[in-house]
Amino acid sequence: MLKLKSLVAVVVCSVLSCSSAQGQKTIHIAPPIPIPSTTAPSSTNHALTTDDLNAFFDGIFPLQLERSDIAGASVLVMQNGQVLLEKGYGYSDVKKKTPVDPTTTIFRLASISKLFTWVSVMQLVEQHKLNLDTDINQYLDFKIRPAFSKPITLRNLMTHTGGFEETINDIIVTTPKDPDTLRQFLIDNQPMRIYPPGKITAYSNYGVGLASYIVQRVSGEPFPQYVQNHIFTPLGMTHSSFDQPLPARLKDTDSQGYRRNTTKPPVGFEIFNPVGAGGISSTAADMGRFGQALLNGGELDGHRILRTDTLAQMWTPQYRANQDLPPICMGFYQDWRNNLRWIGHEGDLIAFHSLFFMEPSQKIVLFVSYNSAGGASKPRPEIINFFSDRYFPGAQNFPFLKTPANQLKDIEGHYESTRRADSTRLKLDSLFSQRAARINKDGELTLSGVRDLRGHILKWRPIGTDLWQTVDDQARIFAIRDAGNKIDRLAVDFPGVQFQRVPWYEDSRFVFPVAGTSLAIALLVVLTFLIRIGRRIFLRKRPRWQPQPGTLYLTFSLKTASLFWLLILGGILAFIASAGDNLMPPTAAWAKWFVLLNIVTAIALFFSLLAVFAAIRTALRSDLRSITKLKFSLVALACIVLSWFAVHWHIIGPVHRI
Repeated sequence: MLKLKSLVAVVVCSVLSCSSAQGQKTIHIAPPIPIPSTTAPSSTNHALTTDDLNAFFDGIFPLQLERSDIAGASVLVMQNGQVLLEKGYGYSDVKKKTPVDPTTTIFRLASISKLFTWVSVMQLVEQHKLNLDTDINQYLDFKIRPAFSKPITLRNLMTHTGGFEETINDIIVTTPKDPDTLRQFLIDNQPMRIYPPGKITAYSNYGVGLASYIVQRVSGEPFPQYVQNHIFTPLGMTHSSFDQPLPARLKDTDSQGYRRNTTKPPVGFEIFNPVGAGGISSTAADMGRFGQALLNGGELDGHRILRTDTLAQMWTPQYRANQDLPPICMGFYQDWRNNLRWIGHEGDLIAFHSLFFMEPSQKIVLFVSYNSAGGASKPRPEIINFFSDRYFPGAQNFPFLKTPANQLKDIEGHYESTRRADSTRLKLDSLFSQRAARINKDGELTLSGVRDLRGHILKWRPIGTDLWQTVDDQARIFAIRDAGNKIDRLAVDFPGVQFQRVPWYEDSRFVFPVAGTSLAIALLVVLTFLIRIGRRIFLRKRPRWQPQPGTLYLTFSLKTASLFWLLILGGILAFIASAGDNLMPPTAAWAKWFVLLNIVTAIALFFSLLAVFAAIRTALRSDLRSITKLKFSLVALACIVLSWFAVHWHIIGPVHRI
């Protein structure tokens, strides 16, 4: 989790309390640009049989566990209602050497929880207790703040178009003392809204949490109990629960979860808030039953959880930027590979990383879960891509357009995720995670930091108007234009997130040089002052240097402001270094550090204001040299830039909003 990007995201964290359950990709926080395999589909497909699946997974899983330091994994493959493979690899507890059992070993599945929330919502829609297009405030006992003169609906929540900014305050807790109720968590952590409802996808755990609370309110049952009564029990999912921690009957069957180093103690039980967005615990066998019920049109073994027409409605595309990109349906999203249309969801916590997909035309259920942080990046895309290429080869090939590079330049620029924060410390993450879109001399598009599984930079070429596809694979990008025909956003294969062009004043190409130069000026001020003090102490017998007439030393306010800006930077870096791999997720213990950060930043802002006044007074004096006035002006300007940075990027701000 920590290389340069983690260092950055860390400054985001400290300063911002901020990542990525997503695994990231990521705290699950929602997946980043999917990284496709560059392995070309095989010309010969293998038979989807138990023997061949055993050979396939026995070849790939031991390699993944060793390479990515993963303690254990669980996998299930079903077709036409038959279990073809149900297997565990590695350990659920490294210290005890407990092997993973796909039937009884419980894994934490994070955002796969959302599918159960949406099934619950649709059950209540079938009973005419909920309406997908009604203002959700009608179902709540607190209010979602108004914005954009348009209400949020359940359909918006199901398609991640509610317009909420990202929040991660207490999203994952491993040592709870007095956890908030679902209602209280939603009240205390209500995000600002940065998009009009229904317009732009911005993956939101909070939005799903609202839906789970609506299920609780309308049904009269606590959400975990509702799912138990209306989904788990009817489907015979005996090793599944939304209780956090697990109930006593299941407590001894759950897998431990590990960070990057599986030789270190496990993370502990990760309590995810809000529960409906990521609280599920389940097994490969139980997820197979859930998948089979969905493929059967909502029924399994005579027990129906949804009507067939309701499920068909849920799997109908609701939002996509272009017909040639995978859509988001009602809670489910699609992932395309070759001629397959996988539908389902992935999930990420600190330790656990999972995928659950179905392929309706082939009647396949594919489930994989890893219990270590190493499962976050390469392993999952390897599974879905290699599986598709092995058993269903035959990618659709589109001819690349021969468009001159100079006609493609309007896509160039810096972009940030639509899943972001604008009003909290987490905003700083947007600065460090911007993607630079560039067109090379061959007319190929690249996005900074987006690589294939081999670590090579991905390259896209146009296959249609504003539609791009990777040169060696199947990933696509669609450029979305605004009313002025300027490219405003980029839509990618994951439909829950888009990438939006950043304004010039937030572009890292502008911010980094300006802020870096300002910090360099502050450093020179402090170093010069320290050198002068050192000379006075160690060279006391030498005659003191006398400044030329019209020369004035920097005043106390300029030197103090410079010192405090450096203290802020140094404190953040020290916090990051001391946190190490335990940086994420932020916890309530961070509050005292944010209080201290606010105090120090406020002092820096105060002395920066005095520095500006000092520079103005100096500029108005006729008896001072131009070099002196320039010196004061440069330091004051650096203080202005750093003050803007601290306020605009929320280095100073509410302690409990992350």
